[in-house]
Amino acid sequence: MAFLLPWTCVLLGCFSVSLAGASNFSDLYPPLWKKSASQFSDYRVKNGKYIIDPWVYPERMGMYKILVNKTASYFENILLDNEQNILWGLPLQNGWQYKTGRLADPRRRTDCGYDSDPLCVSVDSWWADMNYFLCALPFLAAVDSGIMGISSDQVMLLPPPKDPTKFCLNVSSCRSSFPEIMSKWNAFYQHLQYPSSTFEDLLKYLWAAHVATIDTVGKIFEDRLEYYSKAEANFGRNWCVAVDYLAASLFPTTLVRTHEFQEGLPPRMLVNGDRAPFISDFTEFQNTVLLLLSFLSQVDNFPGKGLISNIF
Repeated sequence: MAFLLPWTCVLLGCFSVSLAGASNFSDLYPPLWKKSASQFSDYRVKNGKYIIDPWVYPERMGMYKILVNKTASYFENILLDNEQNILWGLPLQNGWQYKTGRLADPRRRTDCGYDSDPLCVSVDSWWADMNYFLCALPFLAAVDSGIMGISSDQVMLLPPPKDPTKFCLNVSSCRSSFPEIMSKWNAFYQHLQYPSSTFEDLLKYLWAAHVATIDTVGKIFEDRLEYYSKAEANFGRNWCVAVDYLAASLFPTTLVRTHEFQEGLPPRMLVNGDRAPFISDFTEFQNTVLLLLSFLSQVDNFPGKGLISNIF
């Protein structure tokens, strides 16, 4: 722990430079937030089930929007407004991925995510597949916990056009395929409903579920990183390491904090030849963050790297 904390502080200190300027909530929502579904009735219904296609960006974003809206009343017991809902980190991350082209087909073998089909989410995208489980699992666990106001068998997610067996599509299949992760997300929602839970308590349960999701799903989709430039693939791996550090520090994934945090992330896909801190079309801040993430990944390979994972 003594070795871990200094580097966690370095990471958070880097982002605090940007955080100091945030003063209002305007323009902080992810792309197409206002046009995405805001209630279950905005989705089509078949055989008494809400049918959601998470491989269309607004439909996936709608899942997040419903989740943030449905949990608002629980956060009001702790904080004054829903901008402080710590589930904001999930849709904002998805929005950054969409805005920077990371949800598109990385091999360009299809038009998915490009000009002719811009709202398509590609199953070949490592980012999209990782994000799927950081959308589907927290969303379906919320349904399972009862806080969404519908029964566990009333939602069905549509499978991707490829590798459908790698994805769970409803509460029962996700419980069966990922019991430990679903249990962690359920624990978060359970504590969300406890009046005695503190903000820090909720961050602990949220990050435990988040890290467990990435650790498990990352192994399933490791091969997808082969579709990217070496620079982008390394960034993806480094990002997973950085998440461990953020989790260890209990970084508050509120609207403002997450939005400002993401100002330091790459504004486009990385290509071969991109080398921080010398990427000319990146800001100094973005170059610094990339350099830091690479360094943290090297630190993570030192003896004792299990210090982070053992926290959870």
